[in-house]
Amino acid sequence: MSVLATEGLGIDFGGVRAVDEVSFSVREGEIFAIIGPNGAGKTTLFNMISGLYRAPRGKVSLAGQDVTNLPAHELAARGLSRTFQNLQIFFRMTALENVMVGRHLHENRNVFAHLLRLPSVVSQNRASRKRSAELLDLVGLSRMGTRPAGELPYGALKRLEIARALASEPKVLLLDEPAAGCNAVETAEVDAVIQKIAAQGVTVVLVEHDMRLVMKISNRIHVLDQGRTLAEGSAQEVRANPAVVAAYLGADASGEAADARH
Repeated sequence: MSVLATEGLGIDFGGVRAVDEVSFSVREGEIFAIIGPNGAGKTTLFNMISGLYRAPRGKVSLAGQDVTNLPAHELAARGLSRTFQNLQIFFRMTALENVMVGRHLHENRNVFAHLLRLPSVVSQNRASRKRSAELLDLVGLSRMGTRPAGELPYGALKRLEIARALASEPKVLLLDEPAAGCNAVETAEVDAVIQKIAAQGVTVVLVEHDMRLVMKISNRIHVLDQGRTLAEGSAQEVRANPAVVAAYLGADASGEAADARH
């Protein structure tokens, strides 16, 4: 079953066609990667899917419903969440509190109930704290929950962002460069987290430059070049596609991708 799909999605900036007629369909529980050279339109595509940019052309469907150009908060309520290339962390809050922020869609936000600290609010806060602690454990940060986020190493912060995105209980999780800036050990930790998430039934769509990570964990890969779809298929199919090798992977990266199988 398709949980996320785009049909002919496109957008221009100042006469430059940044994304041009991009269509794909992602199945439930799948790890679907979008790759391409710098400037290929990957993050722009994410921004249209997640409601940050209005799409002048095309359609976005979530769980079979047309959600084209819905605002980000409505998409989140329907089950779509995302992370960003640059860290969006509340550094003075604890790791646990950062994740709890992502629970707001599942909480009663009545001001008077909170001011009076009604029993329902106390119970709700307890449930949010418990679920947030579970998500920290999922991403391997259970021992860091009480620490200010600003004290966490970079790789841990990347996983903290993933935990917070999961706090909204999404059907589809968009990860924009989840391993960007990470060393080999940190990348392996992100790799493990993504596979755990997919194993729980959450569909993961990621933009990523680390070809070892992409080739290892992706069920299917969609390749963009200059805003247009160049290829789509399994890691093996993409790795063997001459057009992909010429446009993006190159001889060295193609060999690196092949090493990811071992």
